[in-house]
Amino acid sequence: MSNQAAGPPSLRFGQVVIGPPGSGKTTYCQVVRGEHGPRQRGASVPLCGGHNPSWYTSTMSWRASNWGPNGGLLYCMEYLAANLAWLDNKLKQHSDCYVLFDCPGQVELYTHHSSVKSIISQLAQWNFRLSAVHLVDSHYCTDPAKFISVLCTSLSTMLHVELPHVNVLSKMDLIEQYGKLAFNLDFYTEVMDLTYLLDHLAADPFFKKFHHLNEKLAEVIQDYSLVSFVPLNVQDKESMTQVLRTVDKANGYCFGDLEERNLQAMMSAAVGADFQFNSTLGVQERYVETSEKTVEEEMMDL
Repeated sequence: MSNQAAGPPSLRFGQVVIGPPGSGKTTYCQVVRGEHGPRQRGASVPLCGGHNPSWYTSTMSWRASNWGPNGGLLYCMEYLAANLAWLDNKLKQHSDCYVLFDCPGQVELYTHHSSVKSIISQLAQWNFRLSAVHLVDSHYCTDPAKFISVLCTSLSTMLHVELPHVNVLSKMDLIEQYGKLAFNLDFYTEVMDLTYLLDHLAADPFFKKFHHLNEKLAEVIQDYSLVSFVPLNVQDKESMTQVLRTVDKANGYCFGDLEERNLQAMMSAAVGADFQFNSTLGVQERYVETSEKTVEEEMMDL
């Protein structure tokens, strides 16, 4: 009998889908899985979130504990982090799958609470290669104050979760439902010079007295230079493809040998930043009513 030791476990790939409530996390997971389209990306694991409660014990839910939704979910995630053998057994049932972790919408879980971070750390030890996909409702772009808040939350999440990170502006087809954009879409996806956004805030009497605070927040965001966004409409095949290509490059999935991933990687690498810019312009044309002025002219007017 051979005494040769078993080799290391094979790499497994997946996404940790996070974001505030109502940002479209579960719908995104359903589309990627192929429930509403042709993606077919394996198993979806609701970590005390989404619309499928089968992956966590109902007696642990907030309804049974009377702690409310926030306290109940925090307790559930802490309990899961302390009982990871259960999660390991569940994941072994889908050992050949690309895994989507559909996470709850409590923002504090990703900005400063330790449970999700410890779970992700253990997944890395189990040889998972993951990307964090942070969904944010795109209509926040229509409100400068909310957009700066979203930028701060995204930056805090990126620094705390410590995963390859893809920020996504979801529901792109509804972006102007609550108001018009002050600038073209690429200003928000590439997070350009935020001083122009601060000028719009200064015009509001309520925010005028907080101008110095907003100025310092903008400086923190720009000093790190980490936050940018990929626009997404889950009903648009081209938009979904762009997001998946970005995520696959972040976690290394595109460098495998299945589903023509190498070809996708070559296409993405060949086009590079120009592809992303042109993709954003395409989304601008479809979903945003553009004035005759360019963004540069609008900035000059300020």
